[in-house]
Amino acid sequence: MREITLSDGKKIKVECLSCAIAGGIVEPDGGKVMETEFFHAHQDVIYPIRGLVILTSKRHVKGFDELTEREKSNYIDTLSKIRKAQRNVLGIENVYYFYNEDTPHHFHTWMIPRYDWMTRFGRSVESVKPVLQHARVKLNHEKNVQKVKKP
Repeated sequence: MREITLSDGKKIKVECLSCAIAGGIVEPDGGKVMETEFFHAHQDVIYPIRGLVILTSKRHVKGFDELTEREKSNYIDTLSKIRKAQRNVLGIENVYYFYNEDTPHHFHTWMIPRYDWMTRFGRSVESVKPVLQHARVKLNHEKNVQKVKKP
């Protein structure tokens, strides 16, 4: 068991946070965006940026190459649906996509929207870390978190 601190400061003990989220044991503070047979998408309000979505495999795999053909197809379809909603509902024109395999969690993709206010941190992949740090420190207040959680 690992002890994990959630964005609201609550500590929980779980074998795997992604399994707990996908299994409905833990509800992400930012809420569920959508769910399919193979994937779970949620907002991570530890970085309170409206439209920041994490798409996670339900099955405990670490890399894209470990997904079955059905999972790969569902992944692309789900990613596309979320991206379309980011554009059509939230007006997000640009998104950075990240996924890494050196994590204890499941295969997951971060969909990080690009807003005008982020330009002061640069306009490249290198700007993402300071943007996330800024959001975690400066935007992590009740009014903004509630705005991010708003459907």
